[in-house]
Amino acid sequence: MGSLLDELARREAGVRQRIEEIREQIAGLESRLEAEEDRLSRLLITRETVEEILGGAVPPVPAPAGEGRPVEPVEPVEPVDAPSLVRGVVTVPPWRPGMSAQVLPQAYRDAVEIMADAGGAMRAGQILAAMGVADEAAKREGLRAKLKRLVERGLSLIHT
Repeated sequence: MGSLLDELARREAGVRQRIEEIREQIAGLESRLEAEEDRLSRLLITRETVEEILGGAVPPVPAPAGEGRPVEPVEPVEPVDAPSLVRGVVTVPPWRPGMSAQVLPQAYRDAVEIMADAGGAMRAGQILAAMGVADEAAKREGLRAKLKRLVERGLSLIHT
């Protein structure tokens, strides 16, 4: 009977070790996934900003290769000589003493006001629900990018 119990203990230890290895792999994958989601969020925000600046003159994004149709190359757009060409847009200014939420764009202002009303930590999905926006992955990642921008610029605790 002792050898049977020893064999069970050996197998349990092996399974526990494999479980721990899988958990480590999952943690690594979650980290990679979060980094890629952040990258996608930044790209989506950049595309929206560029489309807004160019007035919708951006060509549609071709489907990724391998989806059954060949990808057509996009012709380069000639630069436009404009005397007041916008080089960059700062939507969220760095925090300064006496600054209120009124200097922020409406979407940022809404998020700050919702967090101030809640009085505690909130998840991005909860903020979206309070805004009346559908809790979809793209919307949630866009909001996360906005919240990170607020924190980076010292505006996460601004009083409305």
